Amino acid sequence: MSEGRGRVRTGGYVGFADLPNQRTIITTSNNYSEEAIIKYVANQYEAYLQDESGLNRRNIVDNRVHCCLYFISPYGRGLKPIDIKFMRSLHDKVNIVPVIAKADTLTKSEIRSLKARILEEIEEASIRIYQFPECDSDEDEDFVEMNKDLKESLPFAVIGSNTFIVKEGNRVIGRQYPWGVVEVENPEHSDFGKLRNMLIRTHMQDLKEVTRDVHYENFRSQKLSYSTNTSMNESSGPKVVDETDKIIREKDEELKRMQRMVEQLTKQQNMLAAMQKQ
Repeated sequence: MSEGRGRVRTGGYVGFADLPNQRTIITTSNNYSEEAIIKYVANQYEAYLQDESGLNRRNIVDNRVHCCLYFISPYGRGLKPIDIKFMRSLHDKVNIVPVIAKADTLTKSEIRSLKARILEEIEEASIRIYQFPECDSDEDEDFVEMNKDLKESLPFAVIGSNTFIVKEGNRVIGRQYPWGVVEVENPEHSDFGKLRNMLIRTHMQDLKEVTRDVHYENFRSQKLSYSTNTSMNESSGPKVVDETDKIIREKDEELKRMQRMVEQLTKQQNMLAAMQKQ
C-alpha cells in the first residue's frame, strides 16, 4: 500500500537480479553482457505477460526487474564507451540507478567532480536514468527534503564491506586503514545508507510503478503489436494466393471462350465457301 508517488507505508517487494561474472563476459567476449541482461529482463516480462494472460491472474508472482544498479569505476574520469553503450541498451527496459563503486579510493572533492562529470556525460549521451518523482505541495517537509537530497546525491558513491570493526566501543561495518576506519553506513563516508533507503523504503513503490507503467507497458505493446502483425500476415497470405488463382482461372476461361469463337467463325467461313462453290 502506498500514499502518493514513491512513498511506501507497508512492506513490499522490489525486483532485483544478480547476474554474476558479467565483467568476465564484457572483457572476454565480443557479445557484450548487456545481451544477457536484456534477455533476462525480457524473460521476466514475458513470464509475467503469460501469467497475466492466464486464468490465475490474482496470484501472479512479480519477478520483473524493477531496478538496475549500474556500477561505475572510480578510477576513470567519467563514463567509458562501454558504460554508455551498456546503459543505452538498457534505459528503455529497466530503471537504471548509476552508482560509483569503491568510493573510499576518492577524496570528497574528487567524488563531487566525478559525480558532476558522470551526470553531464549521461545527459550528453541522452541516457535515461531513473528520475526521482516531484513532490506534491502537501507532502511532508521531511520527505521533500529527503527526496531533494537523494536527487542531489546521484550517482550514489558507495563503499562495500562485510567486515565488522569496533570503533569507539561500537561495532560498525567498514574498512580498516592505517589512517582510520571507513564506515559503510556513515553518510560522511558513503551514500550506501541513502541508496538502501531509496531502494527498499522511500522509493520502492515508485520504482515498481515506473516499471509497470513505462517499461513493462512498452514491452507488452511491442509484443502485442508483433503478434497482431504476424497474425495479419499469416491470414493475408492465403487470401493473396486465392485471389491470384482466381485471376488465373478467369484468364483461362476467357482464352477458352475466344478459342471457341474462333472455331465457330472458322466453321461458318468454311460453310460459306462450300455453298459458293456449289
